Amino acid sequence: MRRTRSAKIVATLGPSTSDEQTIRALFERGVDVFRLNFSHGTQSDHAQRLATIRALEKEFGRPIGVLLDLQGPKLRLGTFEGGRTQLDAGARLRLDMDKRPGDGRRAPLLHPEIFAALQIGTELLLDDGKLRLRVEKHGPDFAETTVLVGGPISDRKGVNVPSVLLPISPLTAKDRDDLAFGLGLGVDWVALSFVQRPEDIEEARALIGTRAWIMAKLEKPAAIEHLDGIVALSDGIMVARGDLGVELPPEQVPELQRLIVRACRKGGKPVVVATQMLESMIASPVPTRAEVSDVATAIYDGVDAVMLSAESASGKYPLEAVAMMDRIVARVEADPSYRSGIDATHAAAEATTADAVCASLRNVAGLLSPAATVTYTSSGFTSLRAARERPAVPVLSLTPAIATARRMAMVWGVHAVLVDDVHDVAEMIDCACRSARDEGFAKPGDDVVVVAGLPFGQSGTTNLLHVARIAR
Repeated sequence: MRRTRSAKIVATLGPSTSDEQTIRALFERGVDVFRLNFSHGTQSDHAQRLATIRALEKEFGRPIGVLLDLQGPKLRLGTFEGGRTQLDAGARLRLDMDKRPGDGRRAPLLHPEIFAALQIGTELLLDDGKLRLRVEKHGPDFAETTVLVGGPISDRKGVNVPSVLLPISPLTAKDRDDLAFGLGLGVDWVALSFVQRPEDIEEARALIGTRAWIMAKLEKPAAIEHLDGIVALSDGIMVARGDLGVELPPEQVPELQRLIVRACRKGGKPVVVATQMLESMIASPVPTRAEVSDVATAIYDGVDAVMLSAESASGKYPLEAVAMMDRIVARVEADPSYRSGIDATHAAAEATTADAVCASLRNVAGLLSPAATVTYTSSGFTSLRAARERPAVPVLSLTPAIATARRMAMVWGVHAVLVDDVHDVAEMIDCACRSARDEGFAKPGDDVVVVAGLPFGQSGTTNLLHVARIAR
């Protein structure tokens, strides 16, 4: 099975998509990577879904990616007398470490790390930004605030501190347990929530090592201030627009989305746009025109993947949502202006051997119009560099490592195939031609452009480009 589009589709599994038949149907309709959201469900639930995915992978003979999405820290208020209260604009509200239920004058906030980072004038957002407070006075265990935007508030609503770098690890005790569990199952990607700075990626890397690739979720304004460093240390980036839209004015989110996408394309790192892409399809069999345009805009920008969250996890129409996203992507990529836009935003090559080879690949593909680009890679580095060029022909990624093949399911334009080890260039060229023919990318007489790194098995050594013709 091969996709005829370049951008990939990530779908979240949940109550609406737990059984084998539905997961199969999602894959057949276009899902390339399945997301296991550890904010919901049990470890047993996720293990069962992963087993179903691996069985599908074996049946169809196509690597399928699995993304473990960690919950991350959840900053919340405590409880209120009667379960809720009303906060009026202009009123004073004290936040403190007292566990007793709050009222209209005080509320429990059992997060000393928030109090440690506050300054006079800092604004706090409650309940996804519906209410807004300003800090007037603070100490290590309290804050006196003024209600700027009031409204009803109930137990355990979320708290956001958009303008402050919080002294908090992105990995909670629950996350560490879930991470160990997921790595034991063999997930391919780990989405790290609450990333604020490059050091957060280093902390996760120390636990994960090479067992999975790390996808940093950019949902905090502080992360944007450290964008280049986070992109450099991560294996991929997720534009988590929901939380960004809470902590920043909504009108800034499209600008930041484009900024992040360009930074990732420049760095050759896969980038996923997520949250509310086809939100209305949670309850409707068709999306709004604005949602269709939203998905299309991301594809025109050259993202590697677009993601469905509640649409596929808990919505009424998960199959229709995947099919719709597949059609939108295919339609955009068939638009002649898509290629001109991709070329116009292409990042310049750096002065490295790998970039020189892959830039040449792009030129050769443009001049010769080969049937496919074929990369031979163990680590995935060569395929990532080839995909960074956004060539006009598919990237057939040959690898002897199943983990690499699965990770490539997230990457723009890459069709991964598991092959045996090769021992010399002649054997590699033969393997490339045979695979391009067998996978339906080329026929006898077609050219393919082969890119690899020598010596084989050594990461980051992309240094060979060869044009081969499929034997008649």
